[in-house]
Amino acid sequence: MFANMTNGLDFQSKALVLRAERQRLIASNIANADTPGYIARDLNFKDAMNNAMGSGLSSASQNSGTAAHAKHIPIPGNANGSLGGSSALAYATQSQPSMDGNSVDLDRERANFVDNSVRYEATLRFINGHSKTILSAIQGQ
Repeated sequence: MFANMTNGLDFQSKALVLRAERQRLIASNIANADTPGYIARDLNFKDAMNNAMGSGLSSASQNSGTAAHAKHIPIPGNANGSLGGSSALAYATQSQPSMDGNSVDLDRERANFVDNSVRYEATLRFINGHSKTILSAIQGQ
């Protein structure tokens, strides 16, 4: 019975961790917007969430950080696919070619940053509401 009450909370907690990881990736892309040769990265949230629900997400908190080039700021995750496999962490599609080989589109990254922030906040509010509901049921109110 307890497992039935916490299944939704478990799903939301995994989503929260993945949203935080995606936020770090987007911030890394923005930070490297002027780095020559930097290739933007993004998280395929659907694949990462499917993998997290299937195999758990215990290794997502172990961010060793990798960089495509020695002068790049490290991105979270590692080469072994701690974010749910290699299919979850991918290169972002380049919308405009640049002379220095940098694939970061600041307008797209800002939009992704705001969208992910709103979804992160919504997930936090859902977890908070779910916790309050469970507490209210326990207290008999």
